[in-house]
Amino acid sequence: MKRHLIQCEPSLIAADWGRFAEEAELCVAAGSEILHLDVMDGHFVPNLTMGPDMVAAVKLAVPQAILDVHLMIYNPDRYIENFVKAGADEITFHLEATEEVEHTIQYIRTCNRSPGIAIRPETSEEILLPYLPLVDKVLVMTVEPGFGGQAFLPKMLTKVERLHKLARQHKLSFAIQVDGGITYETGKKCVEKGATRLVMGSDYFRQKDRRKAVAHYNELRNVAV
Repeated sequence: MKRHLIQCEPSLIAADWGRFAEEAELCVAAGSEILHLDVMDGHFVPNLTMGPDMVAAVKLAVPQAILDVHLMIYNPDRYIENFVKAGADEITFHLEATEEVEHTIQYIRTCNRSPGIAIRPETSEEILLPYLPLVDKVLVMTVEPGFGGQAFLPKMLTKVERLHKLARQHKLSFAIQVDGGITYETGKKCVEKGATRLVMGSDYFRQKDRRKAVAHYNELRNVAV
């Protein structure tokens, strides 16, 4: 099994949208290599957020950053090419949002992008078993998707631990990402269970010294399993 370096990535949904490009630049300047962008359609989740033009604006502002685009939308196949053209480096879609899961994974691969698959809190990780060898990343939502600032759901730690065991058991190399209510404390719990990528939202953007915040999160590499 490939050992993944712990990655902490700011979620721009929690940034100041009035100066979006500047916020992206500040994240990179503070030491973040990956930026997380949430795309919501108002149907799969009860909120509307950024589209391809916003992703393109971020790519223009920080071309050196890896853009991790999280699609919380139905029928993701219809939009993948648009986000690829906009500059997405990684595309994660929800298992619950399409009946053509394997096709969507392969479509992302065909676009020479890294595919990930996400599950909502009520979805069992066992449903992911057929797709684990096909993806680069599994995203465990640790809150109900749709809005930032929610409290972390401790029960999701069981999913993280189970996915980590499956990766070891089958010698698979997918990363385990968590998103929702992540602070240093909840992030540490996730890392101890096998998570390797932490999406930082409200907790990160409320920090006055973001470089210090990134350095603090990076200390979790010392507790990785």
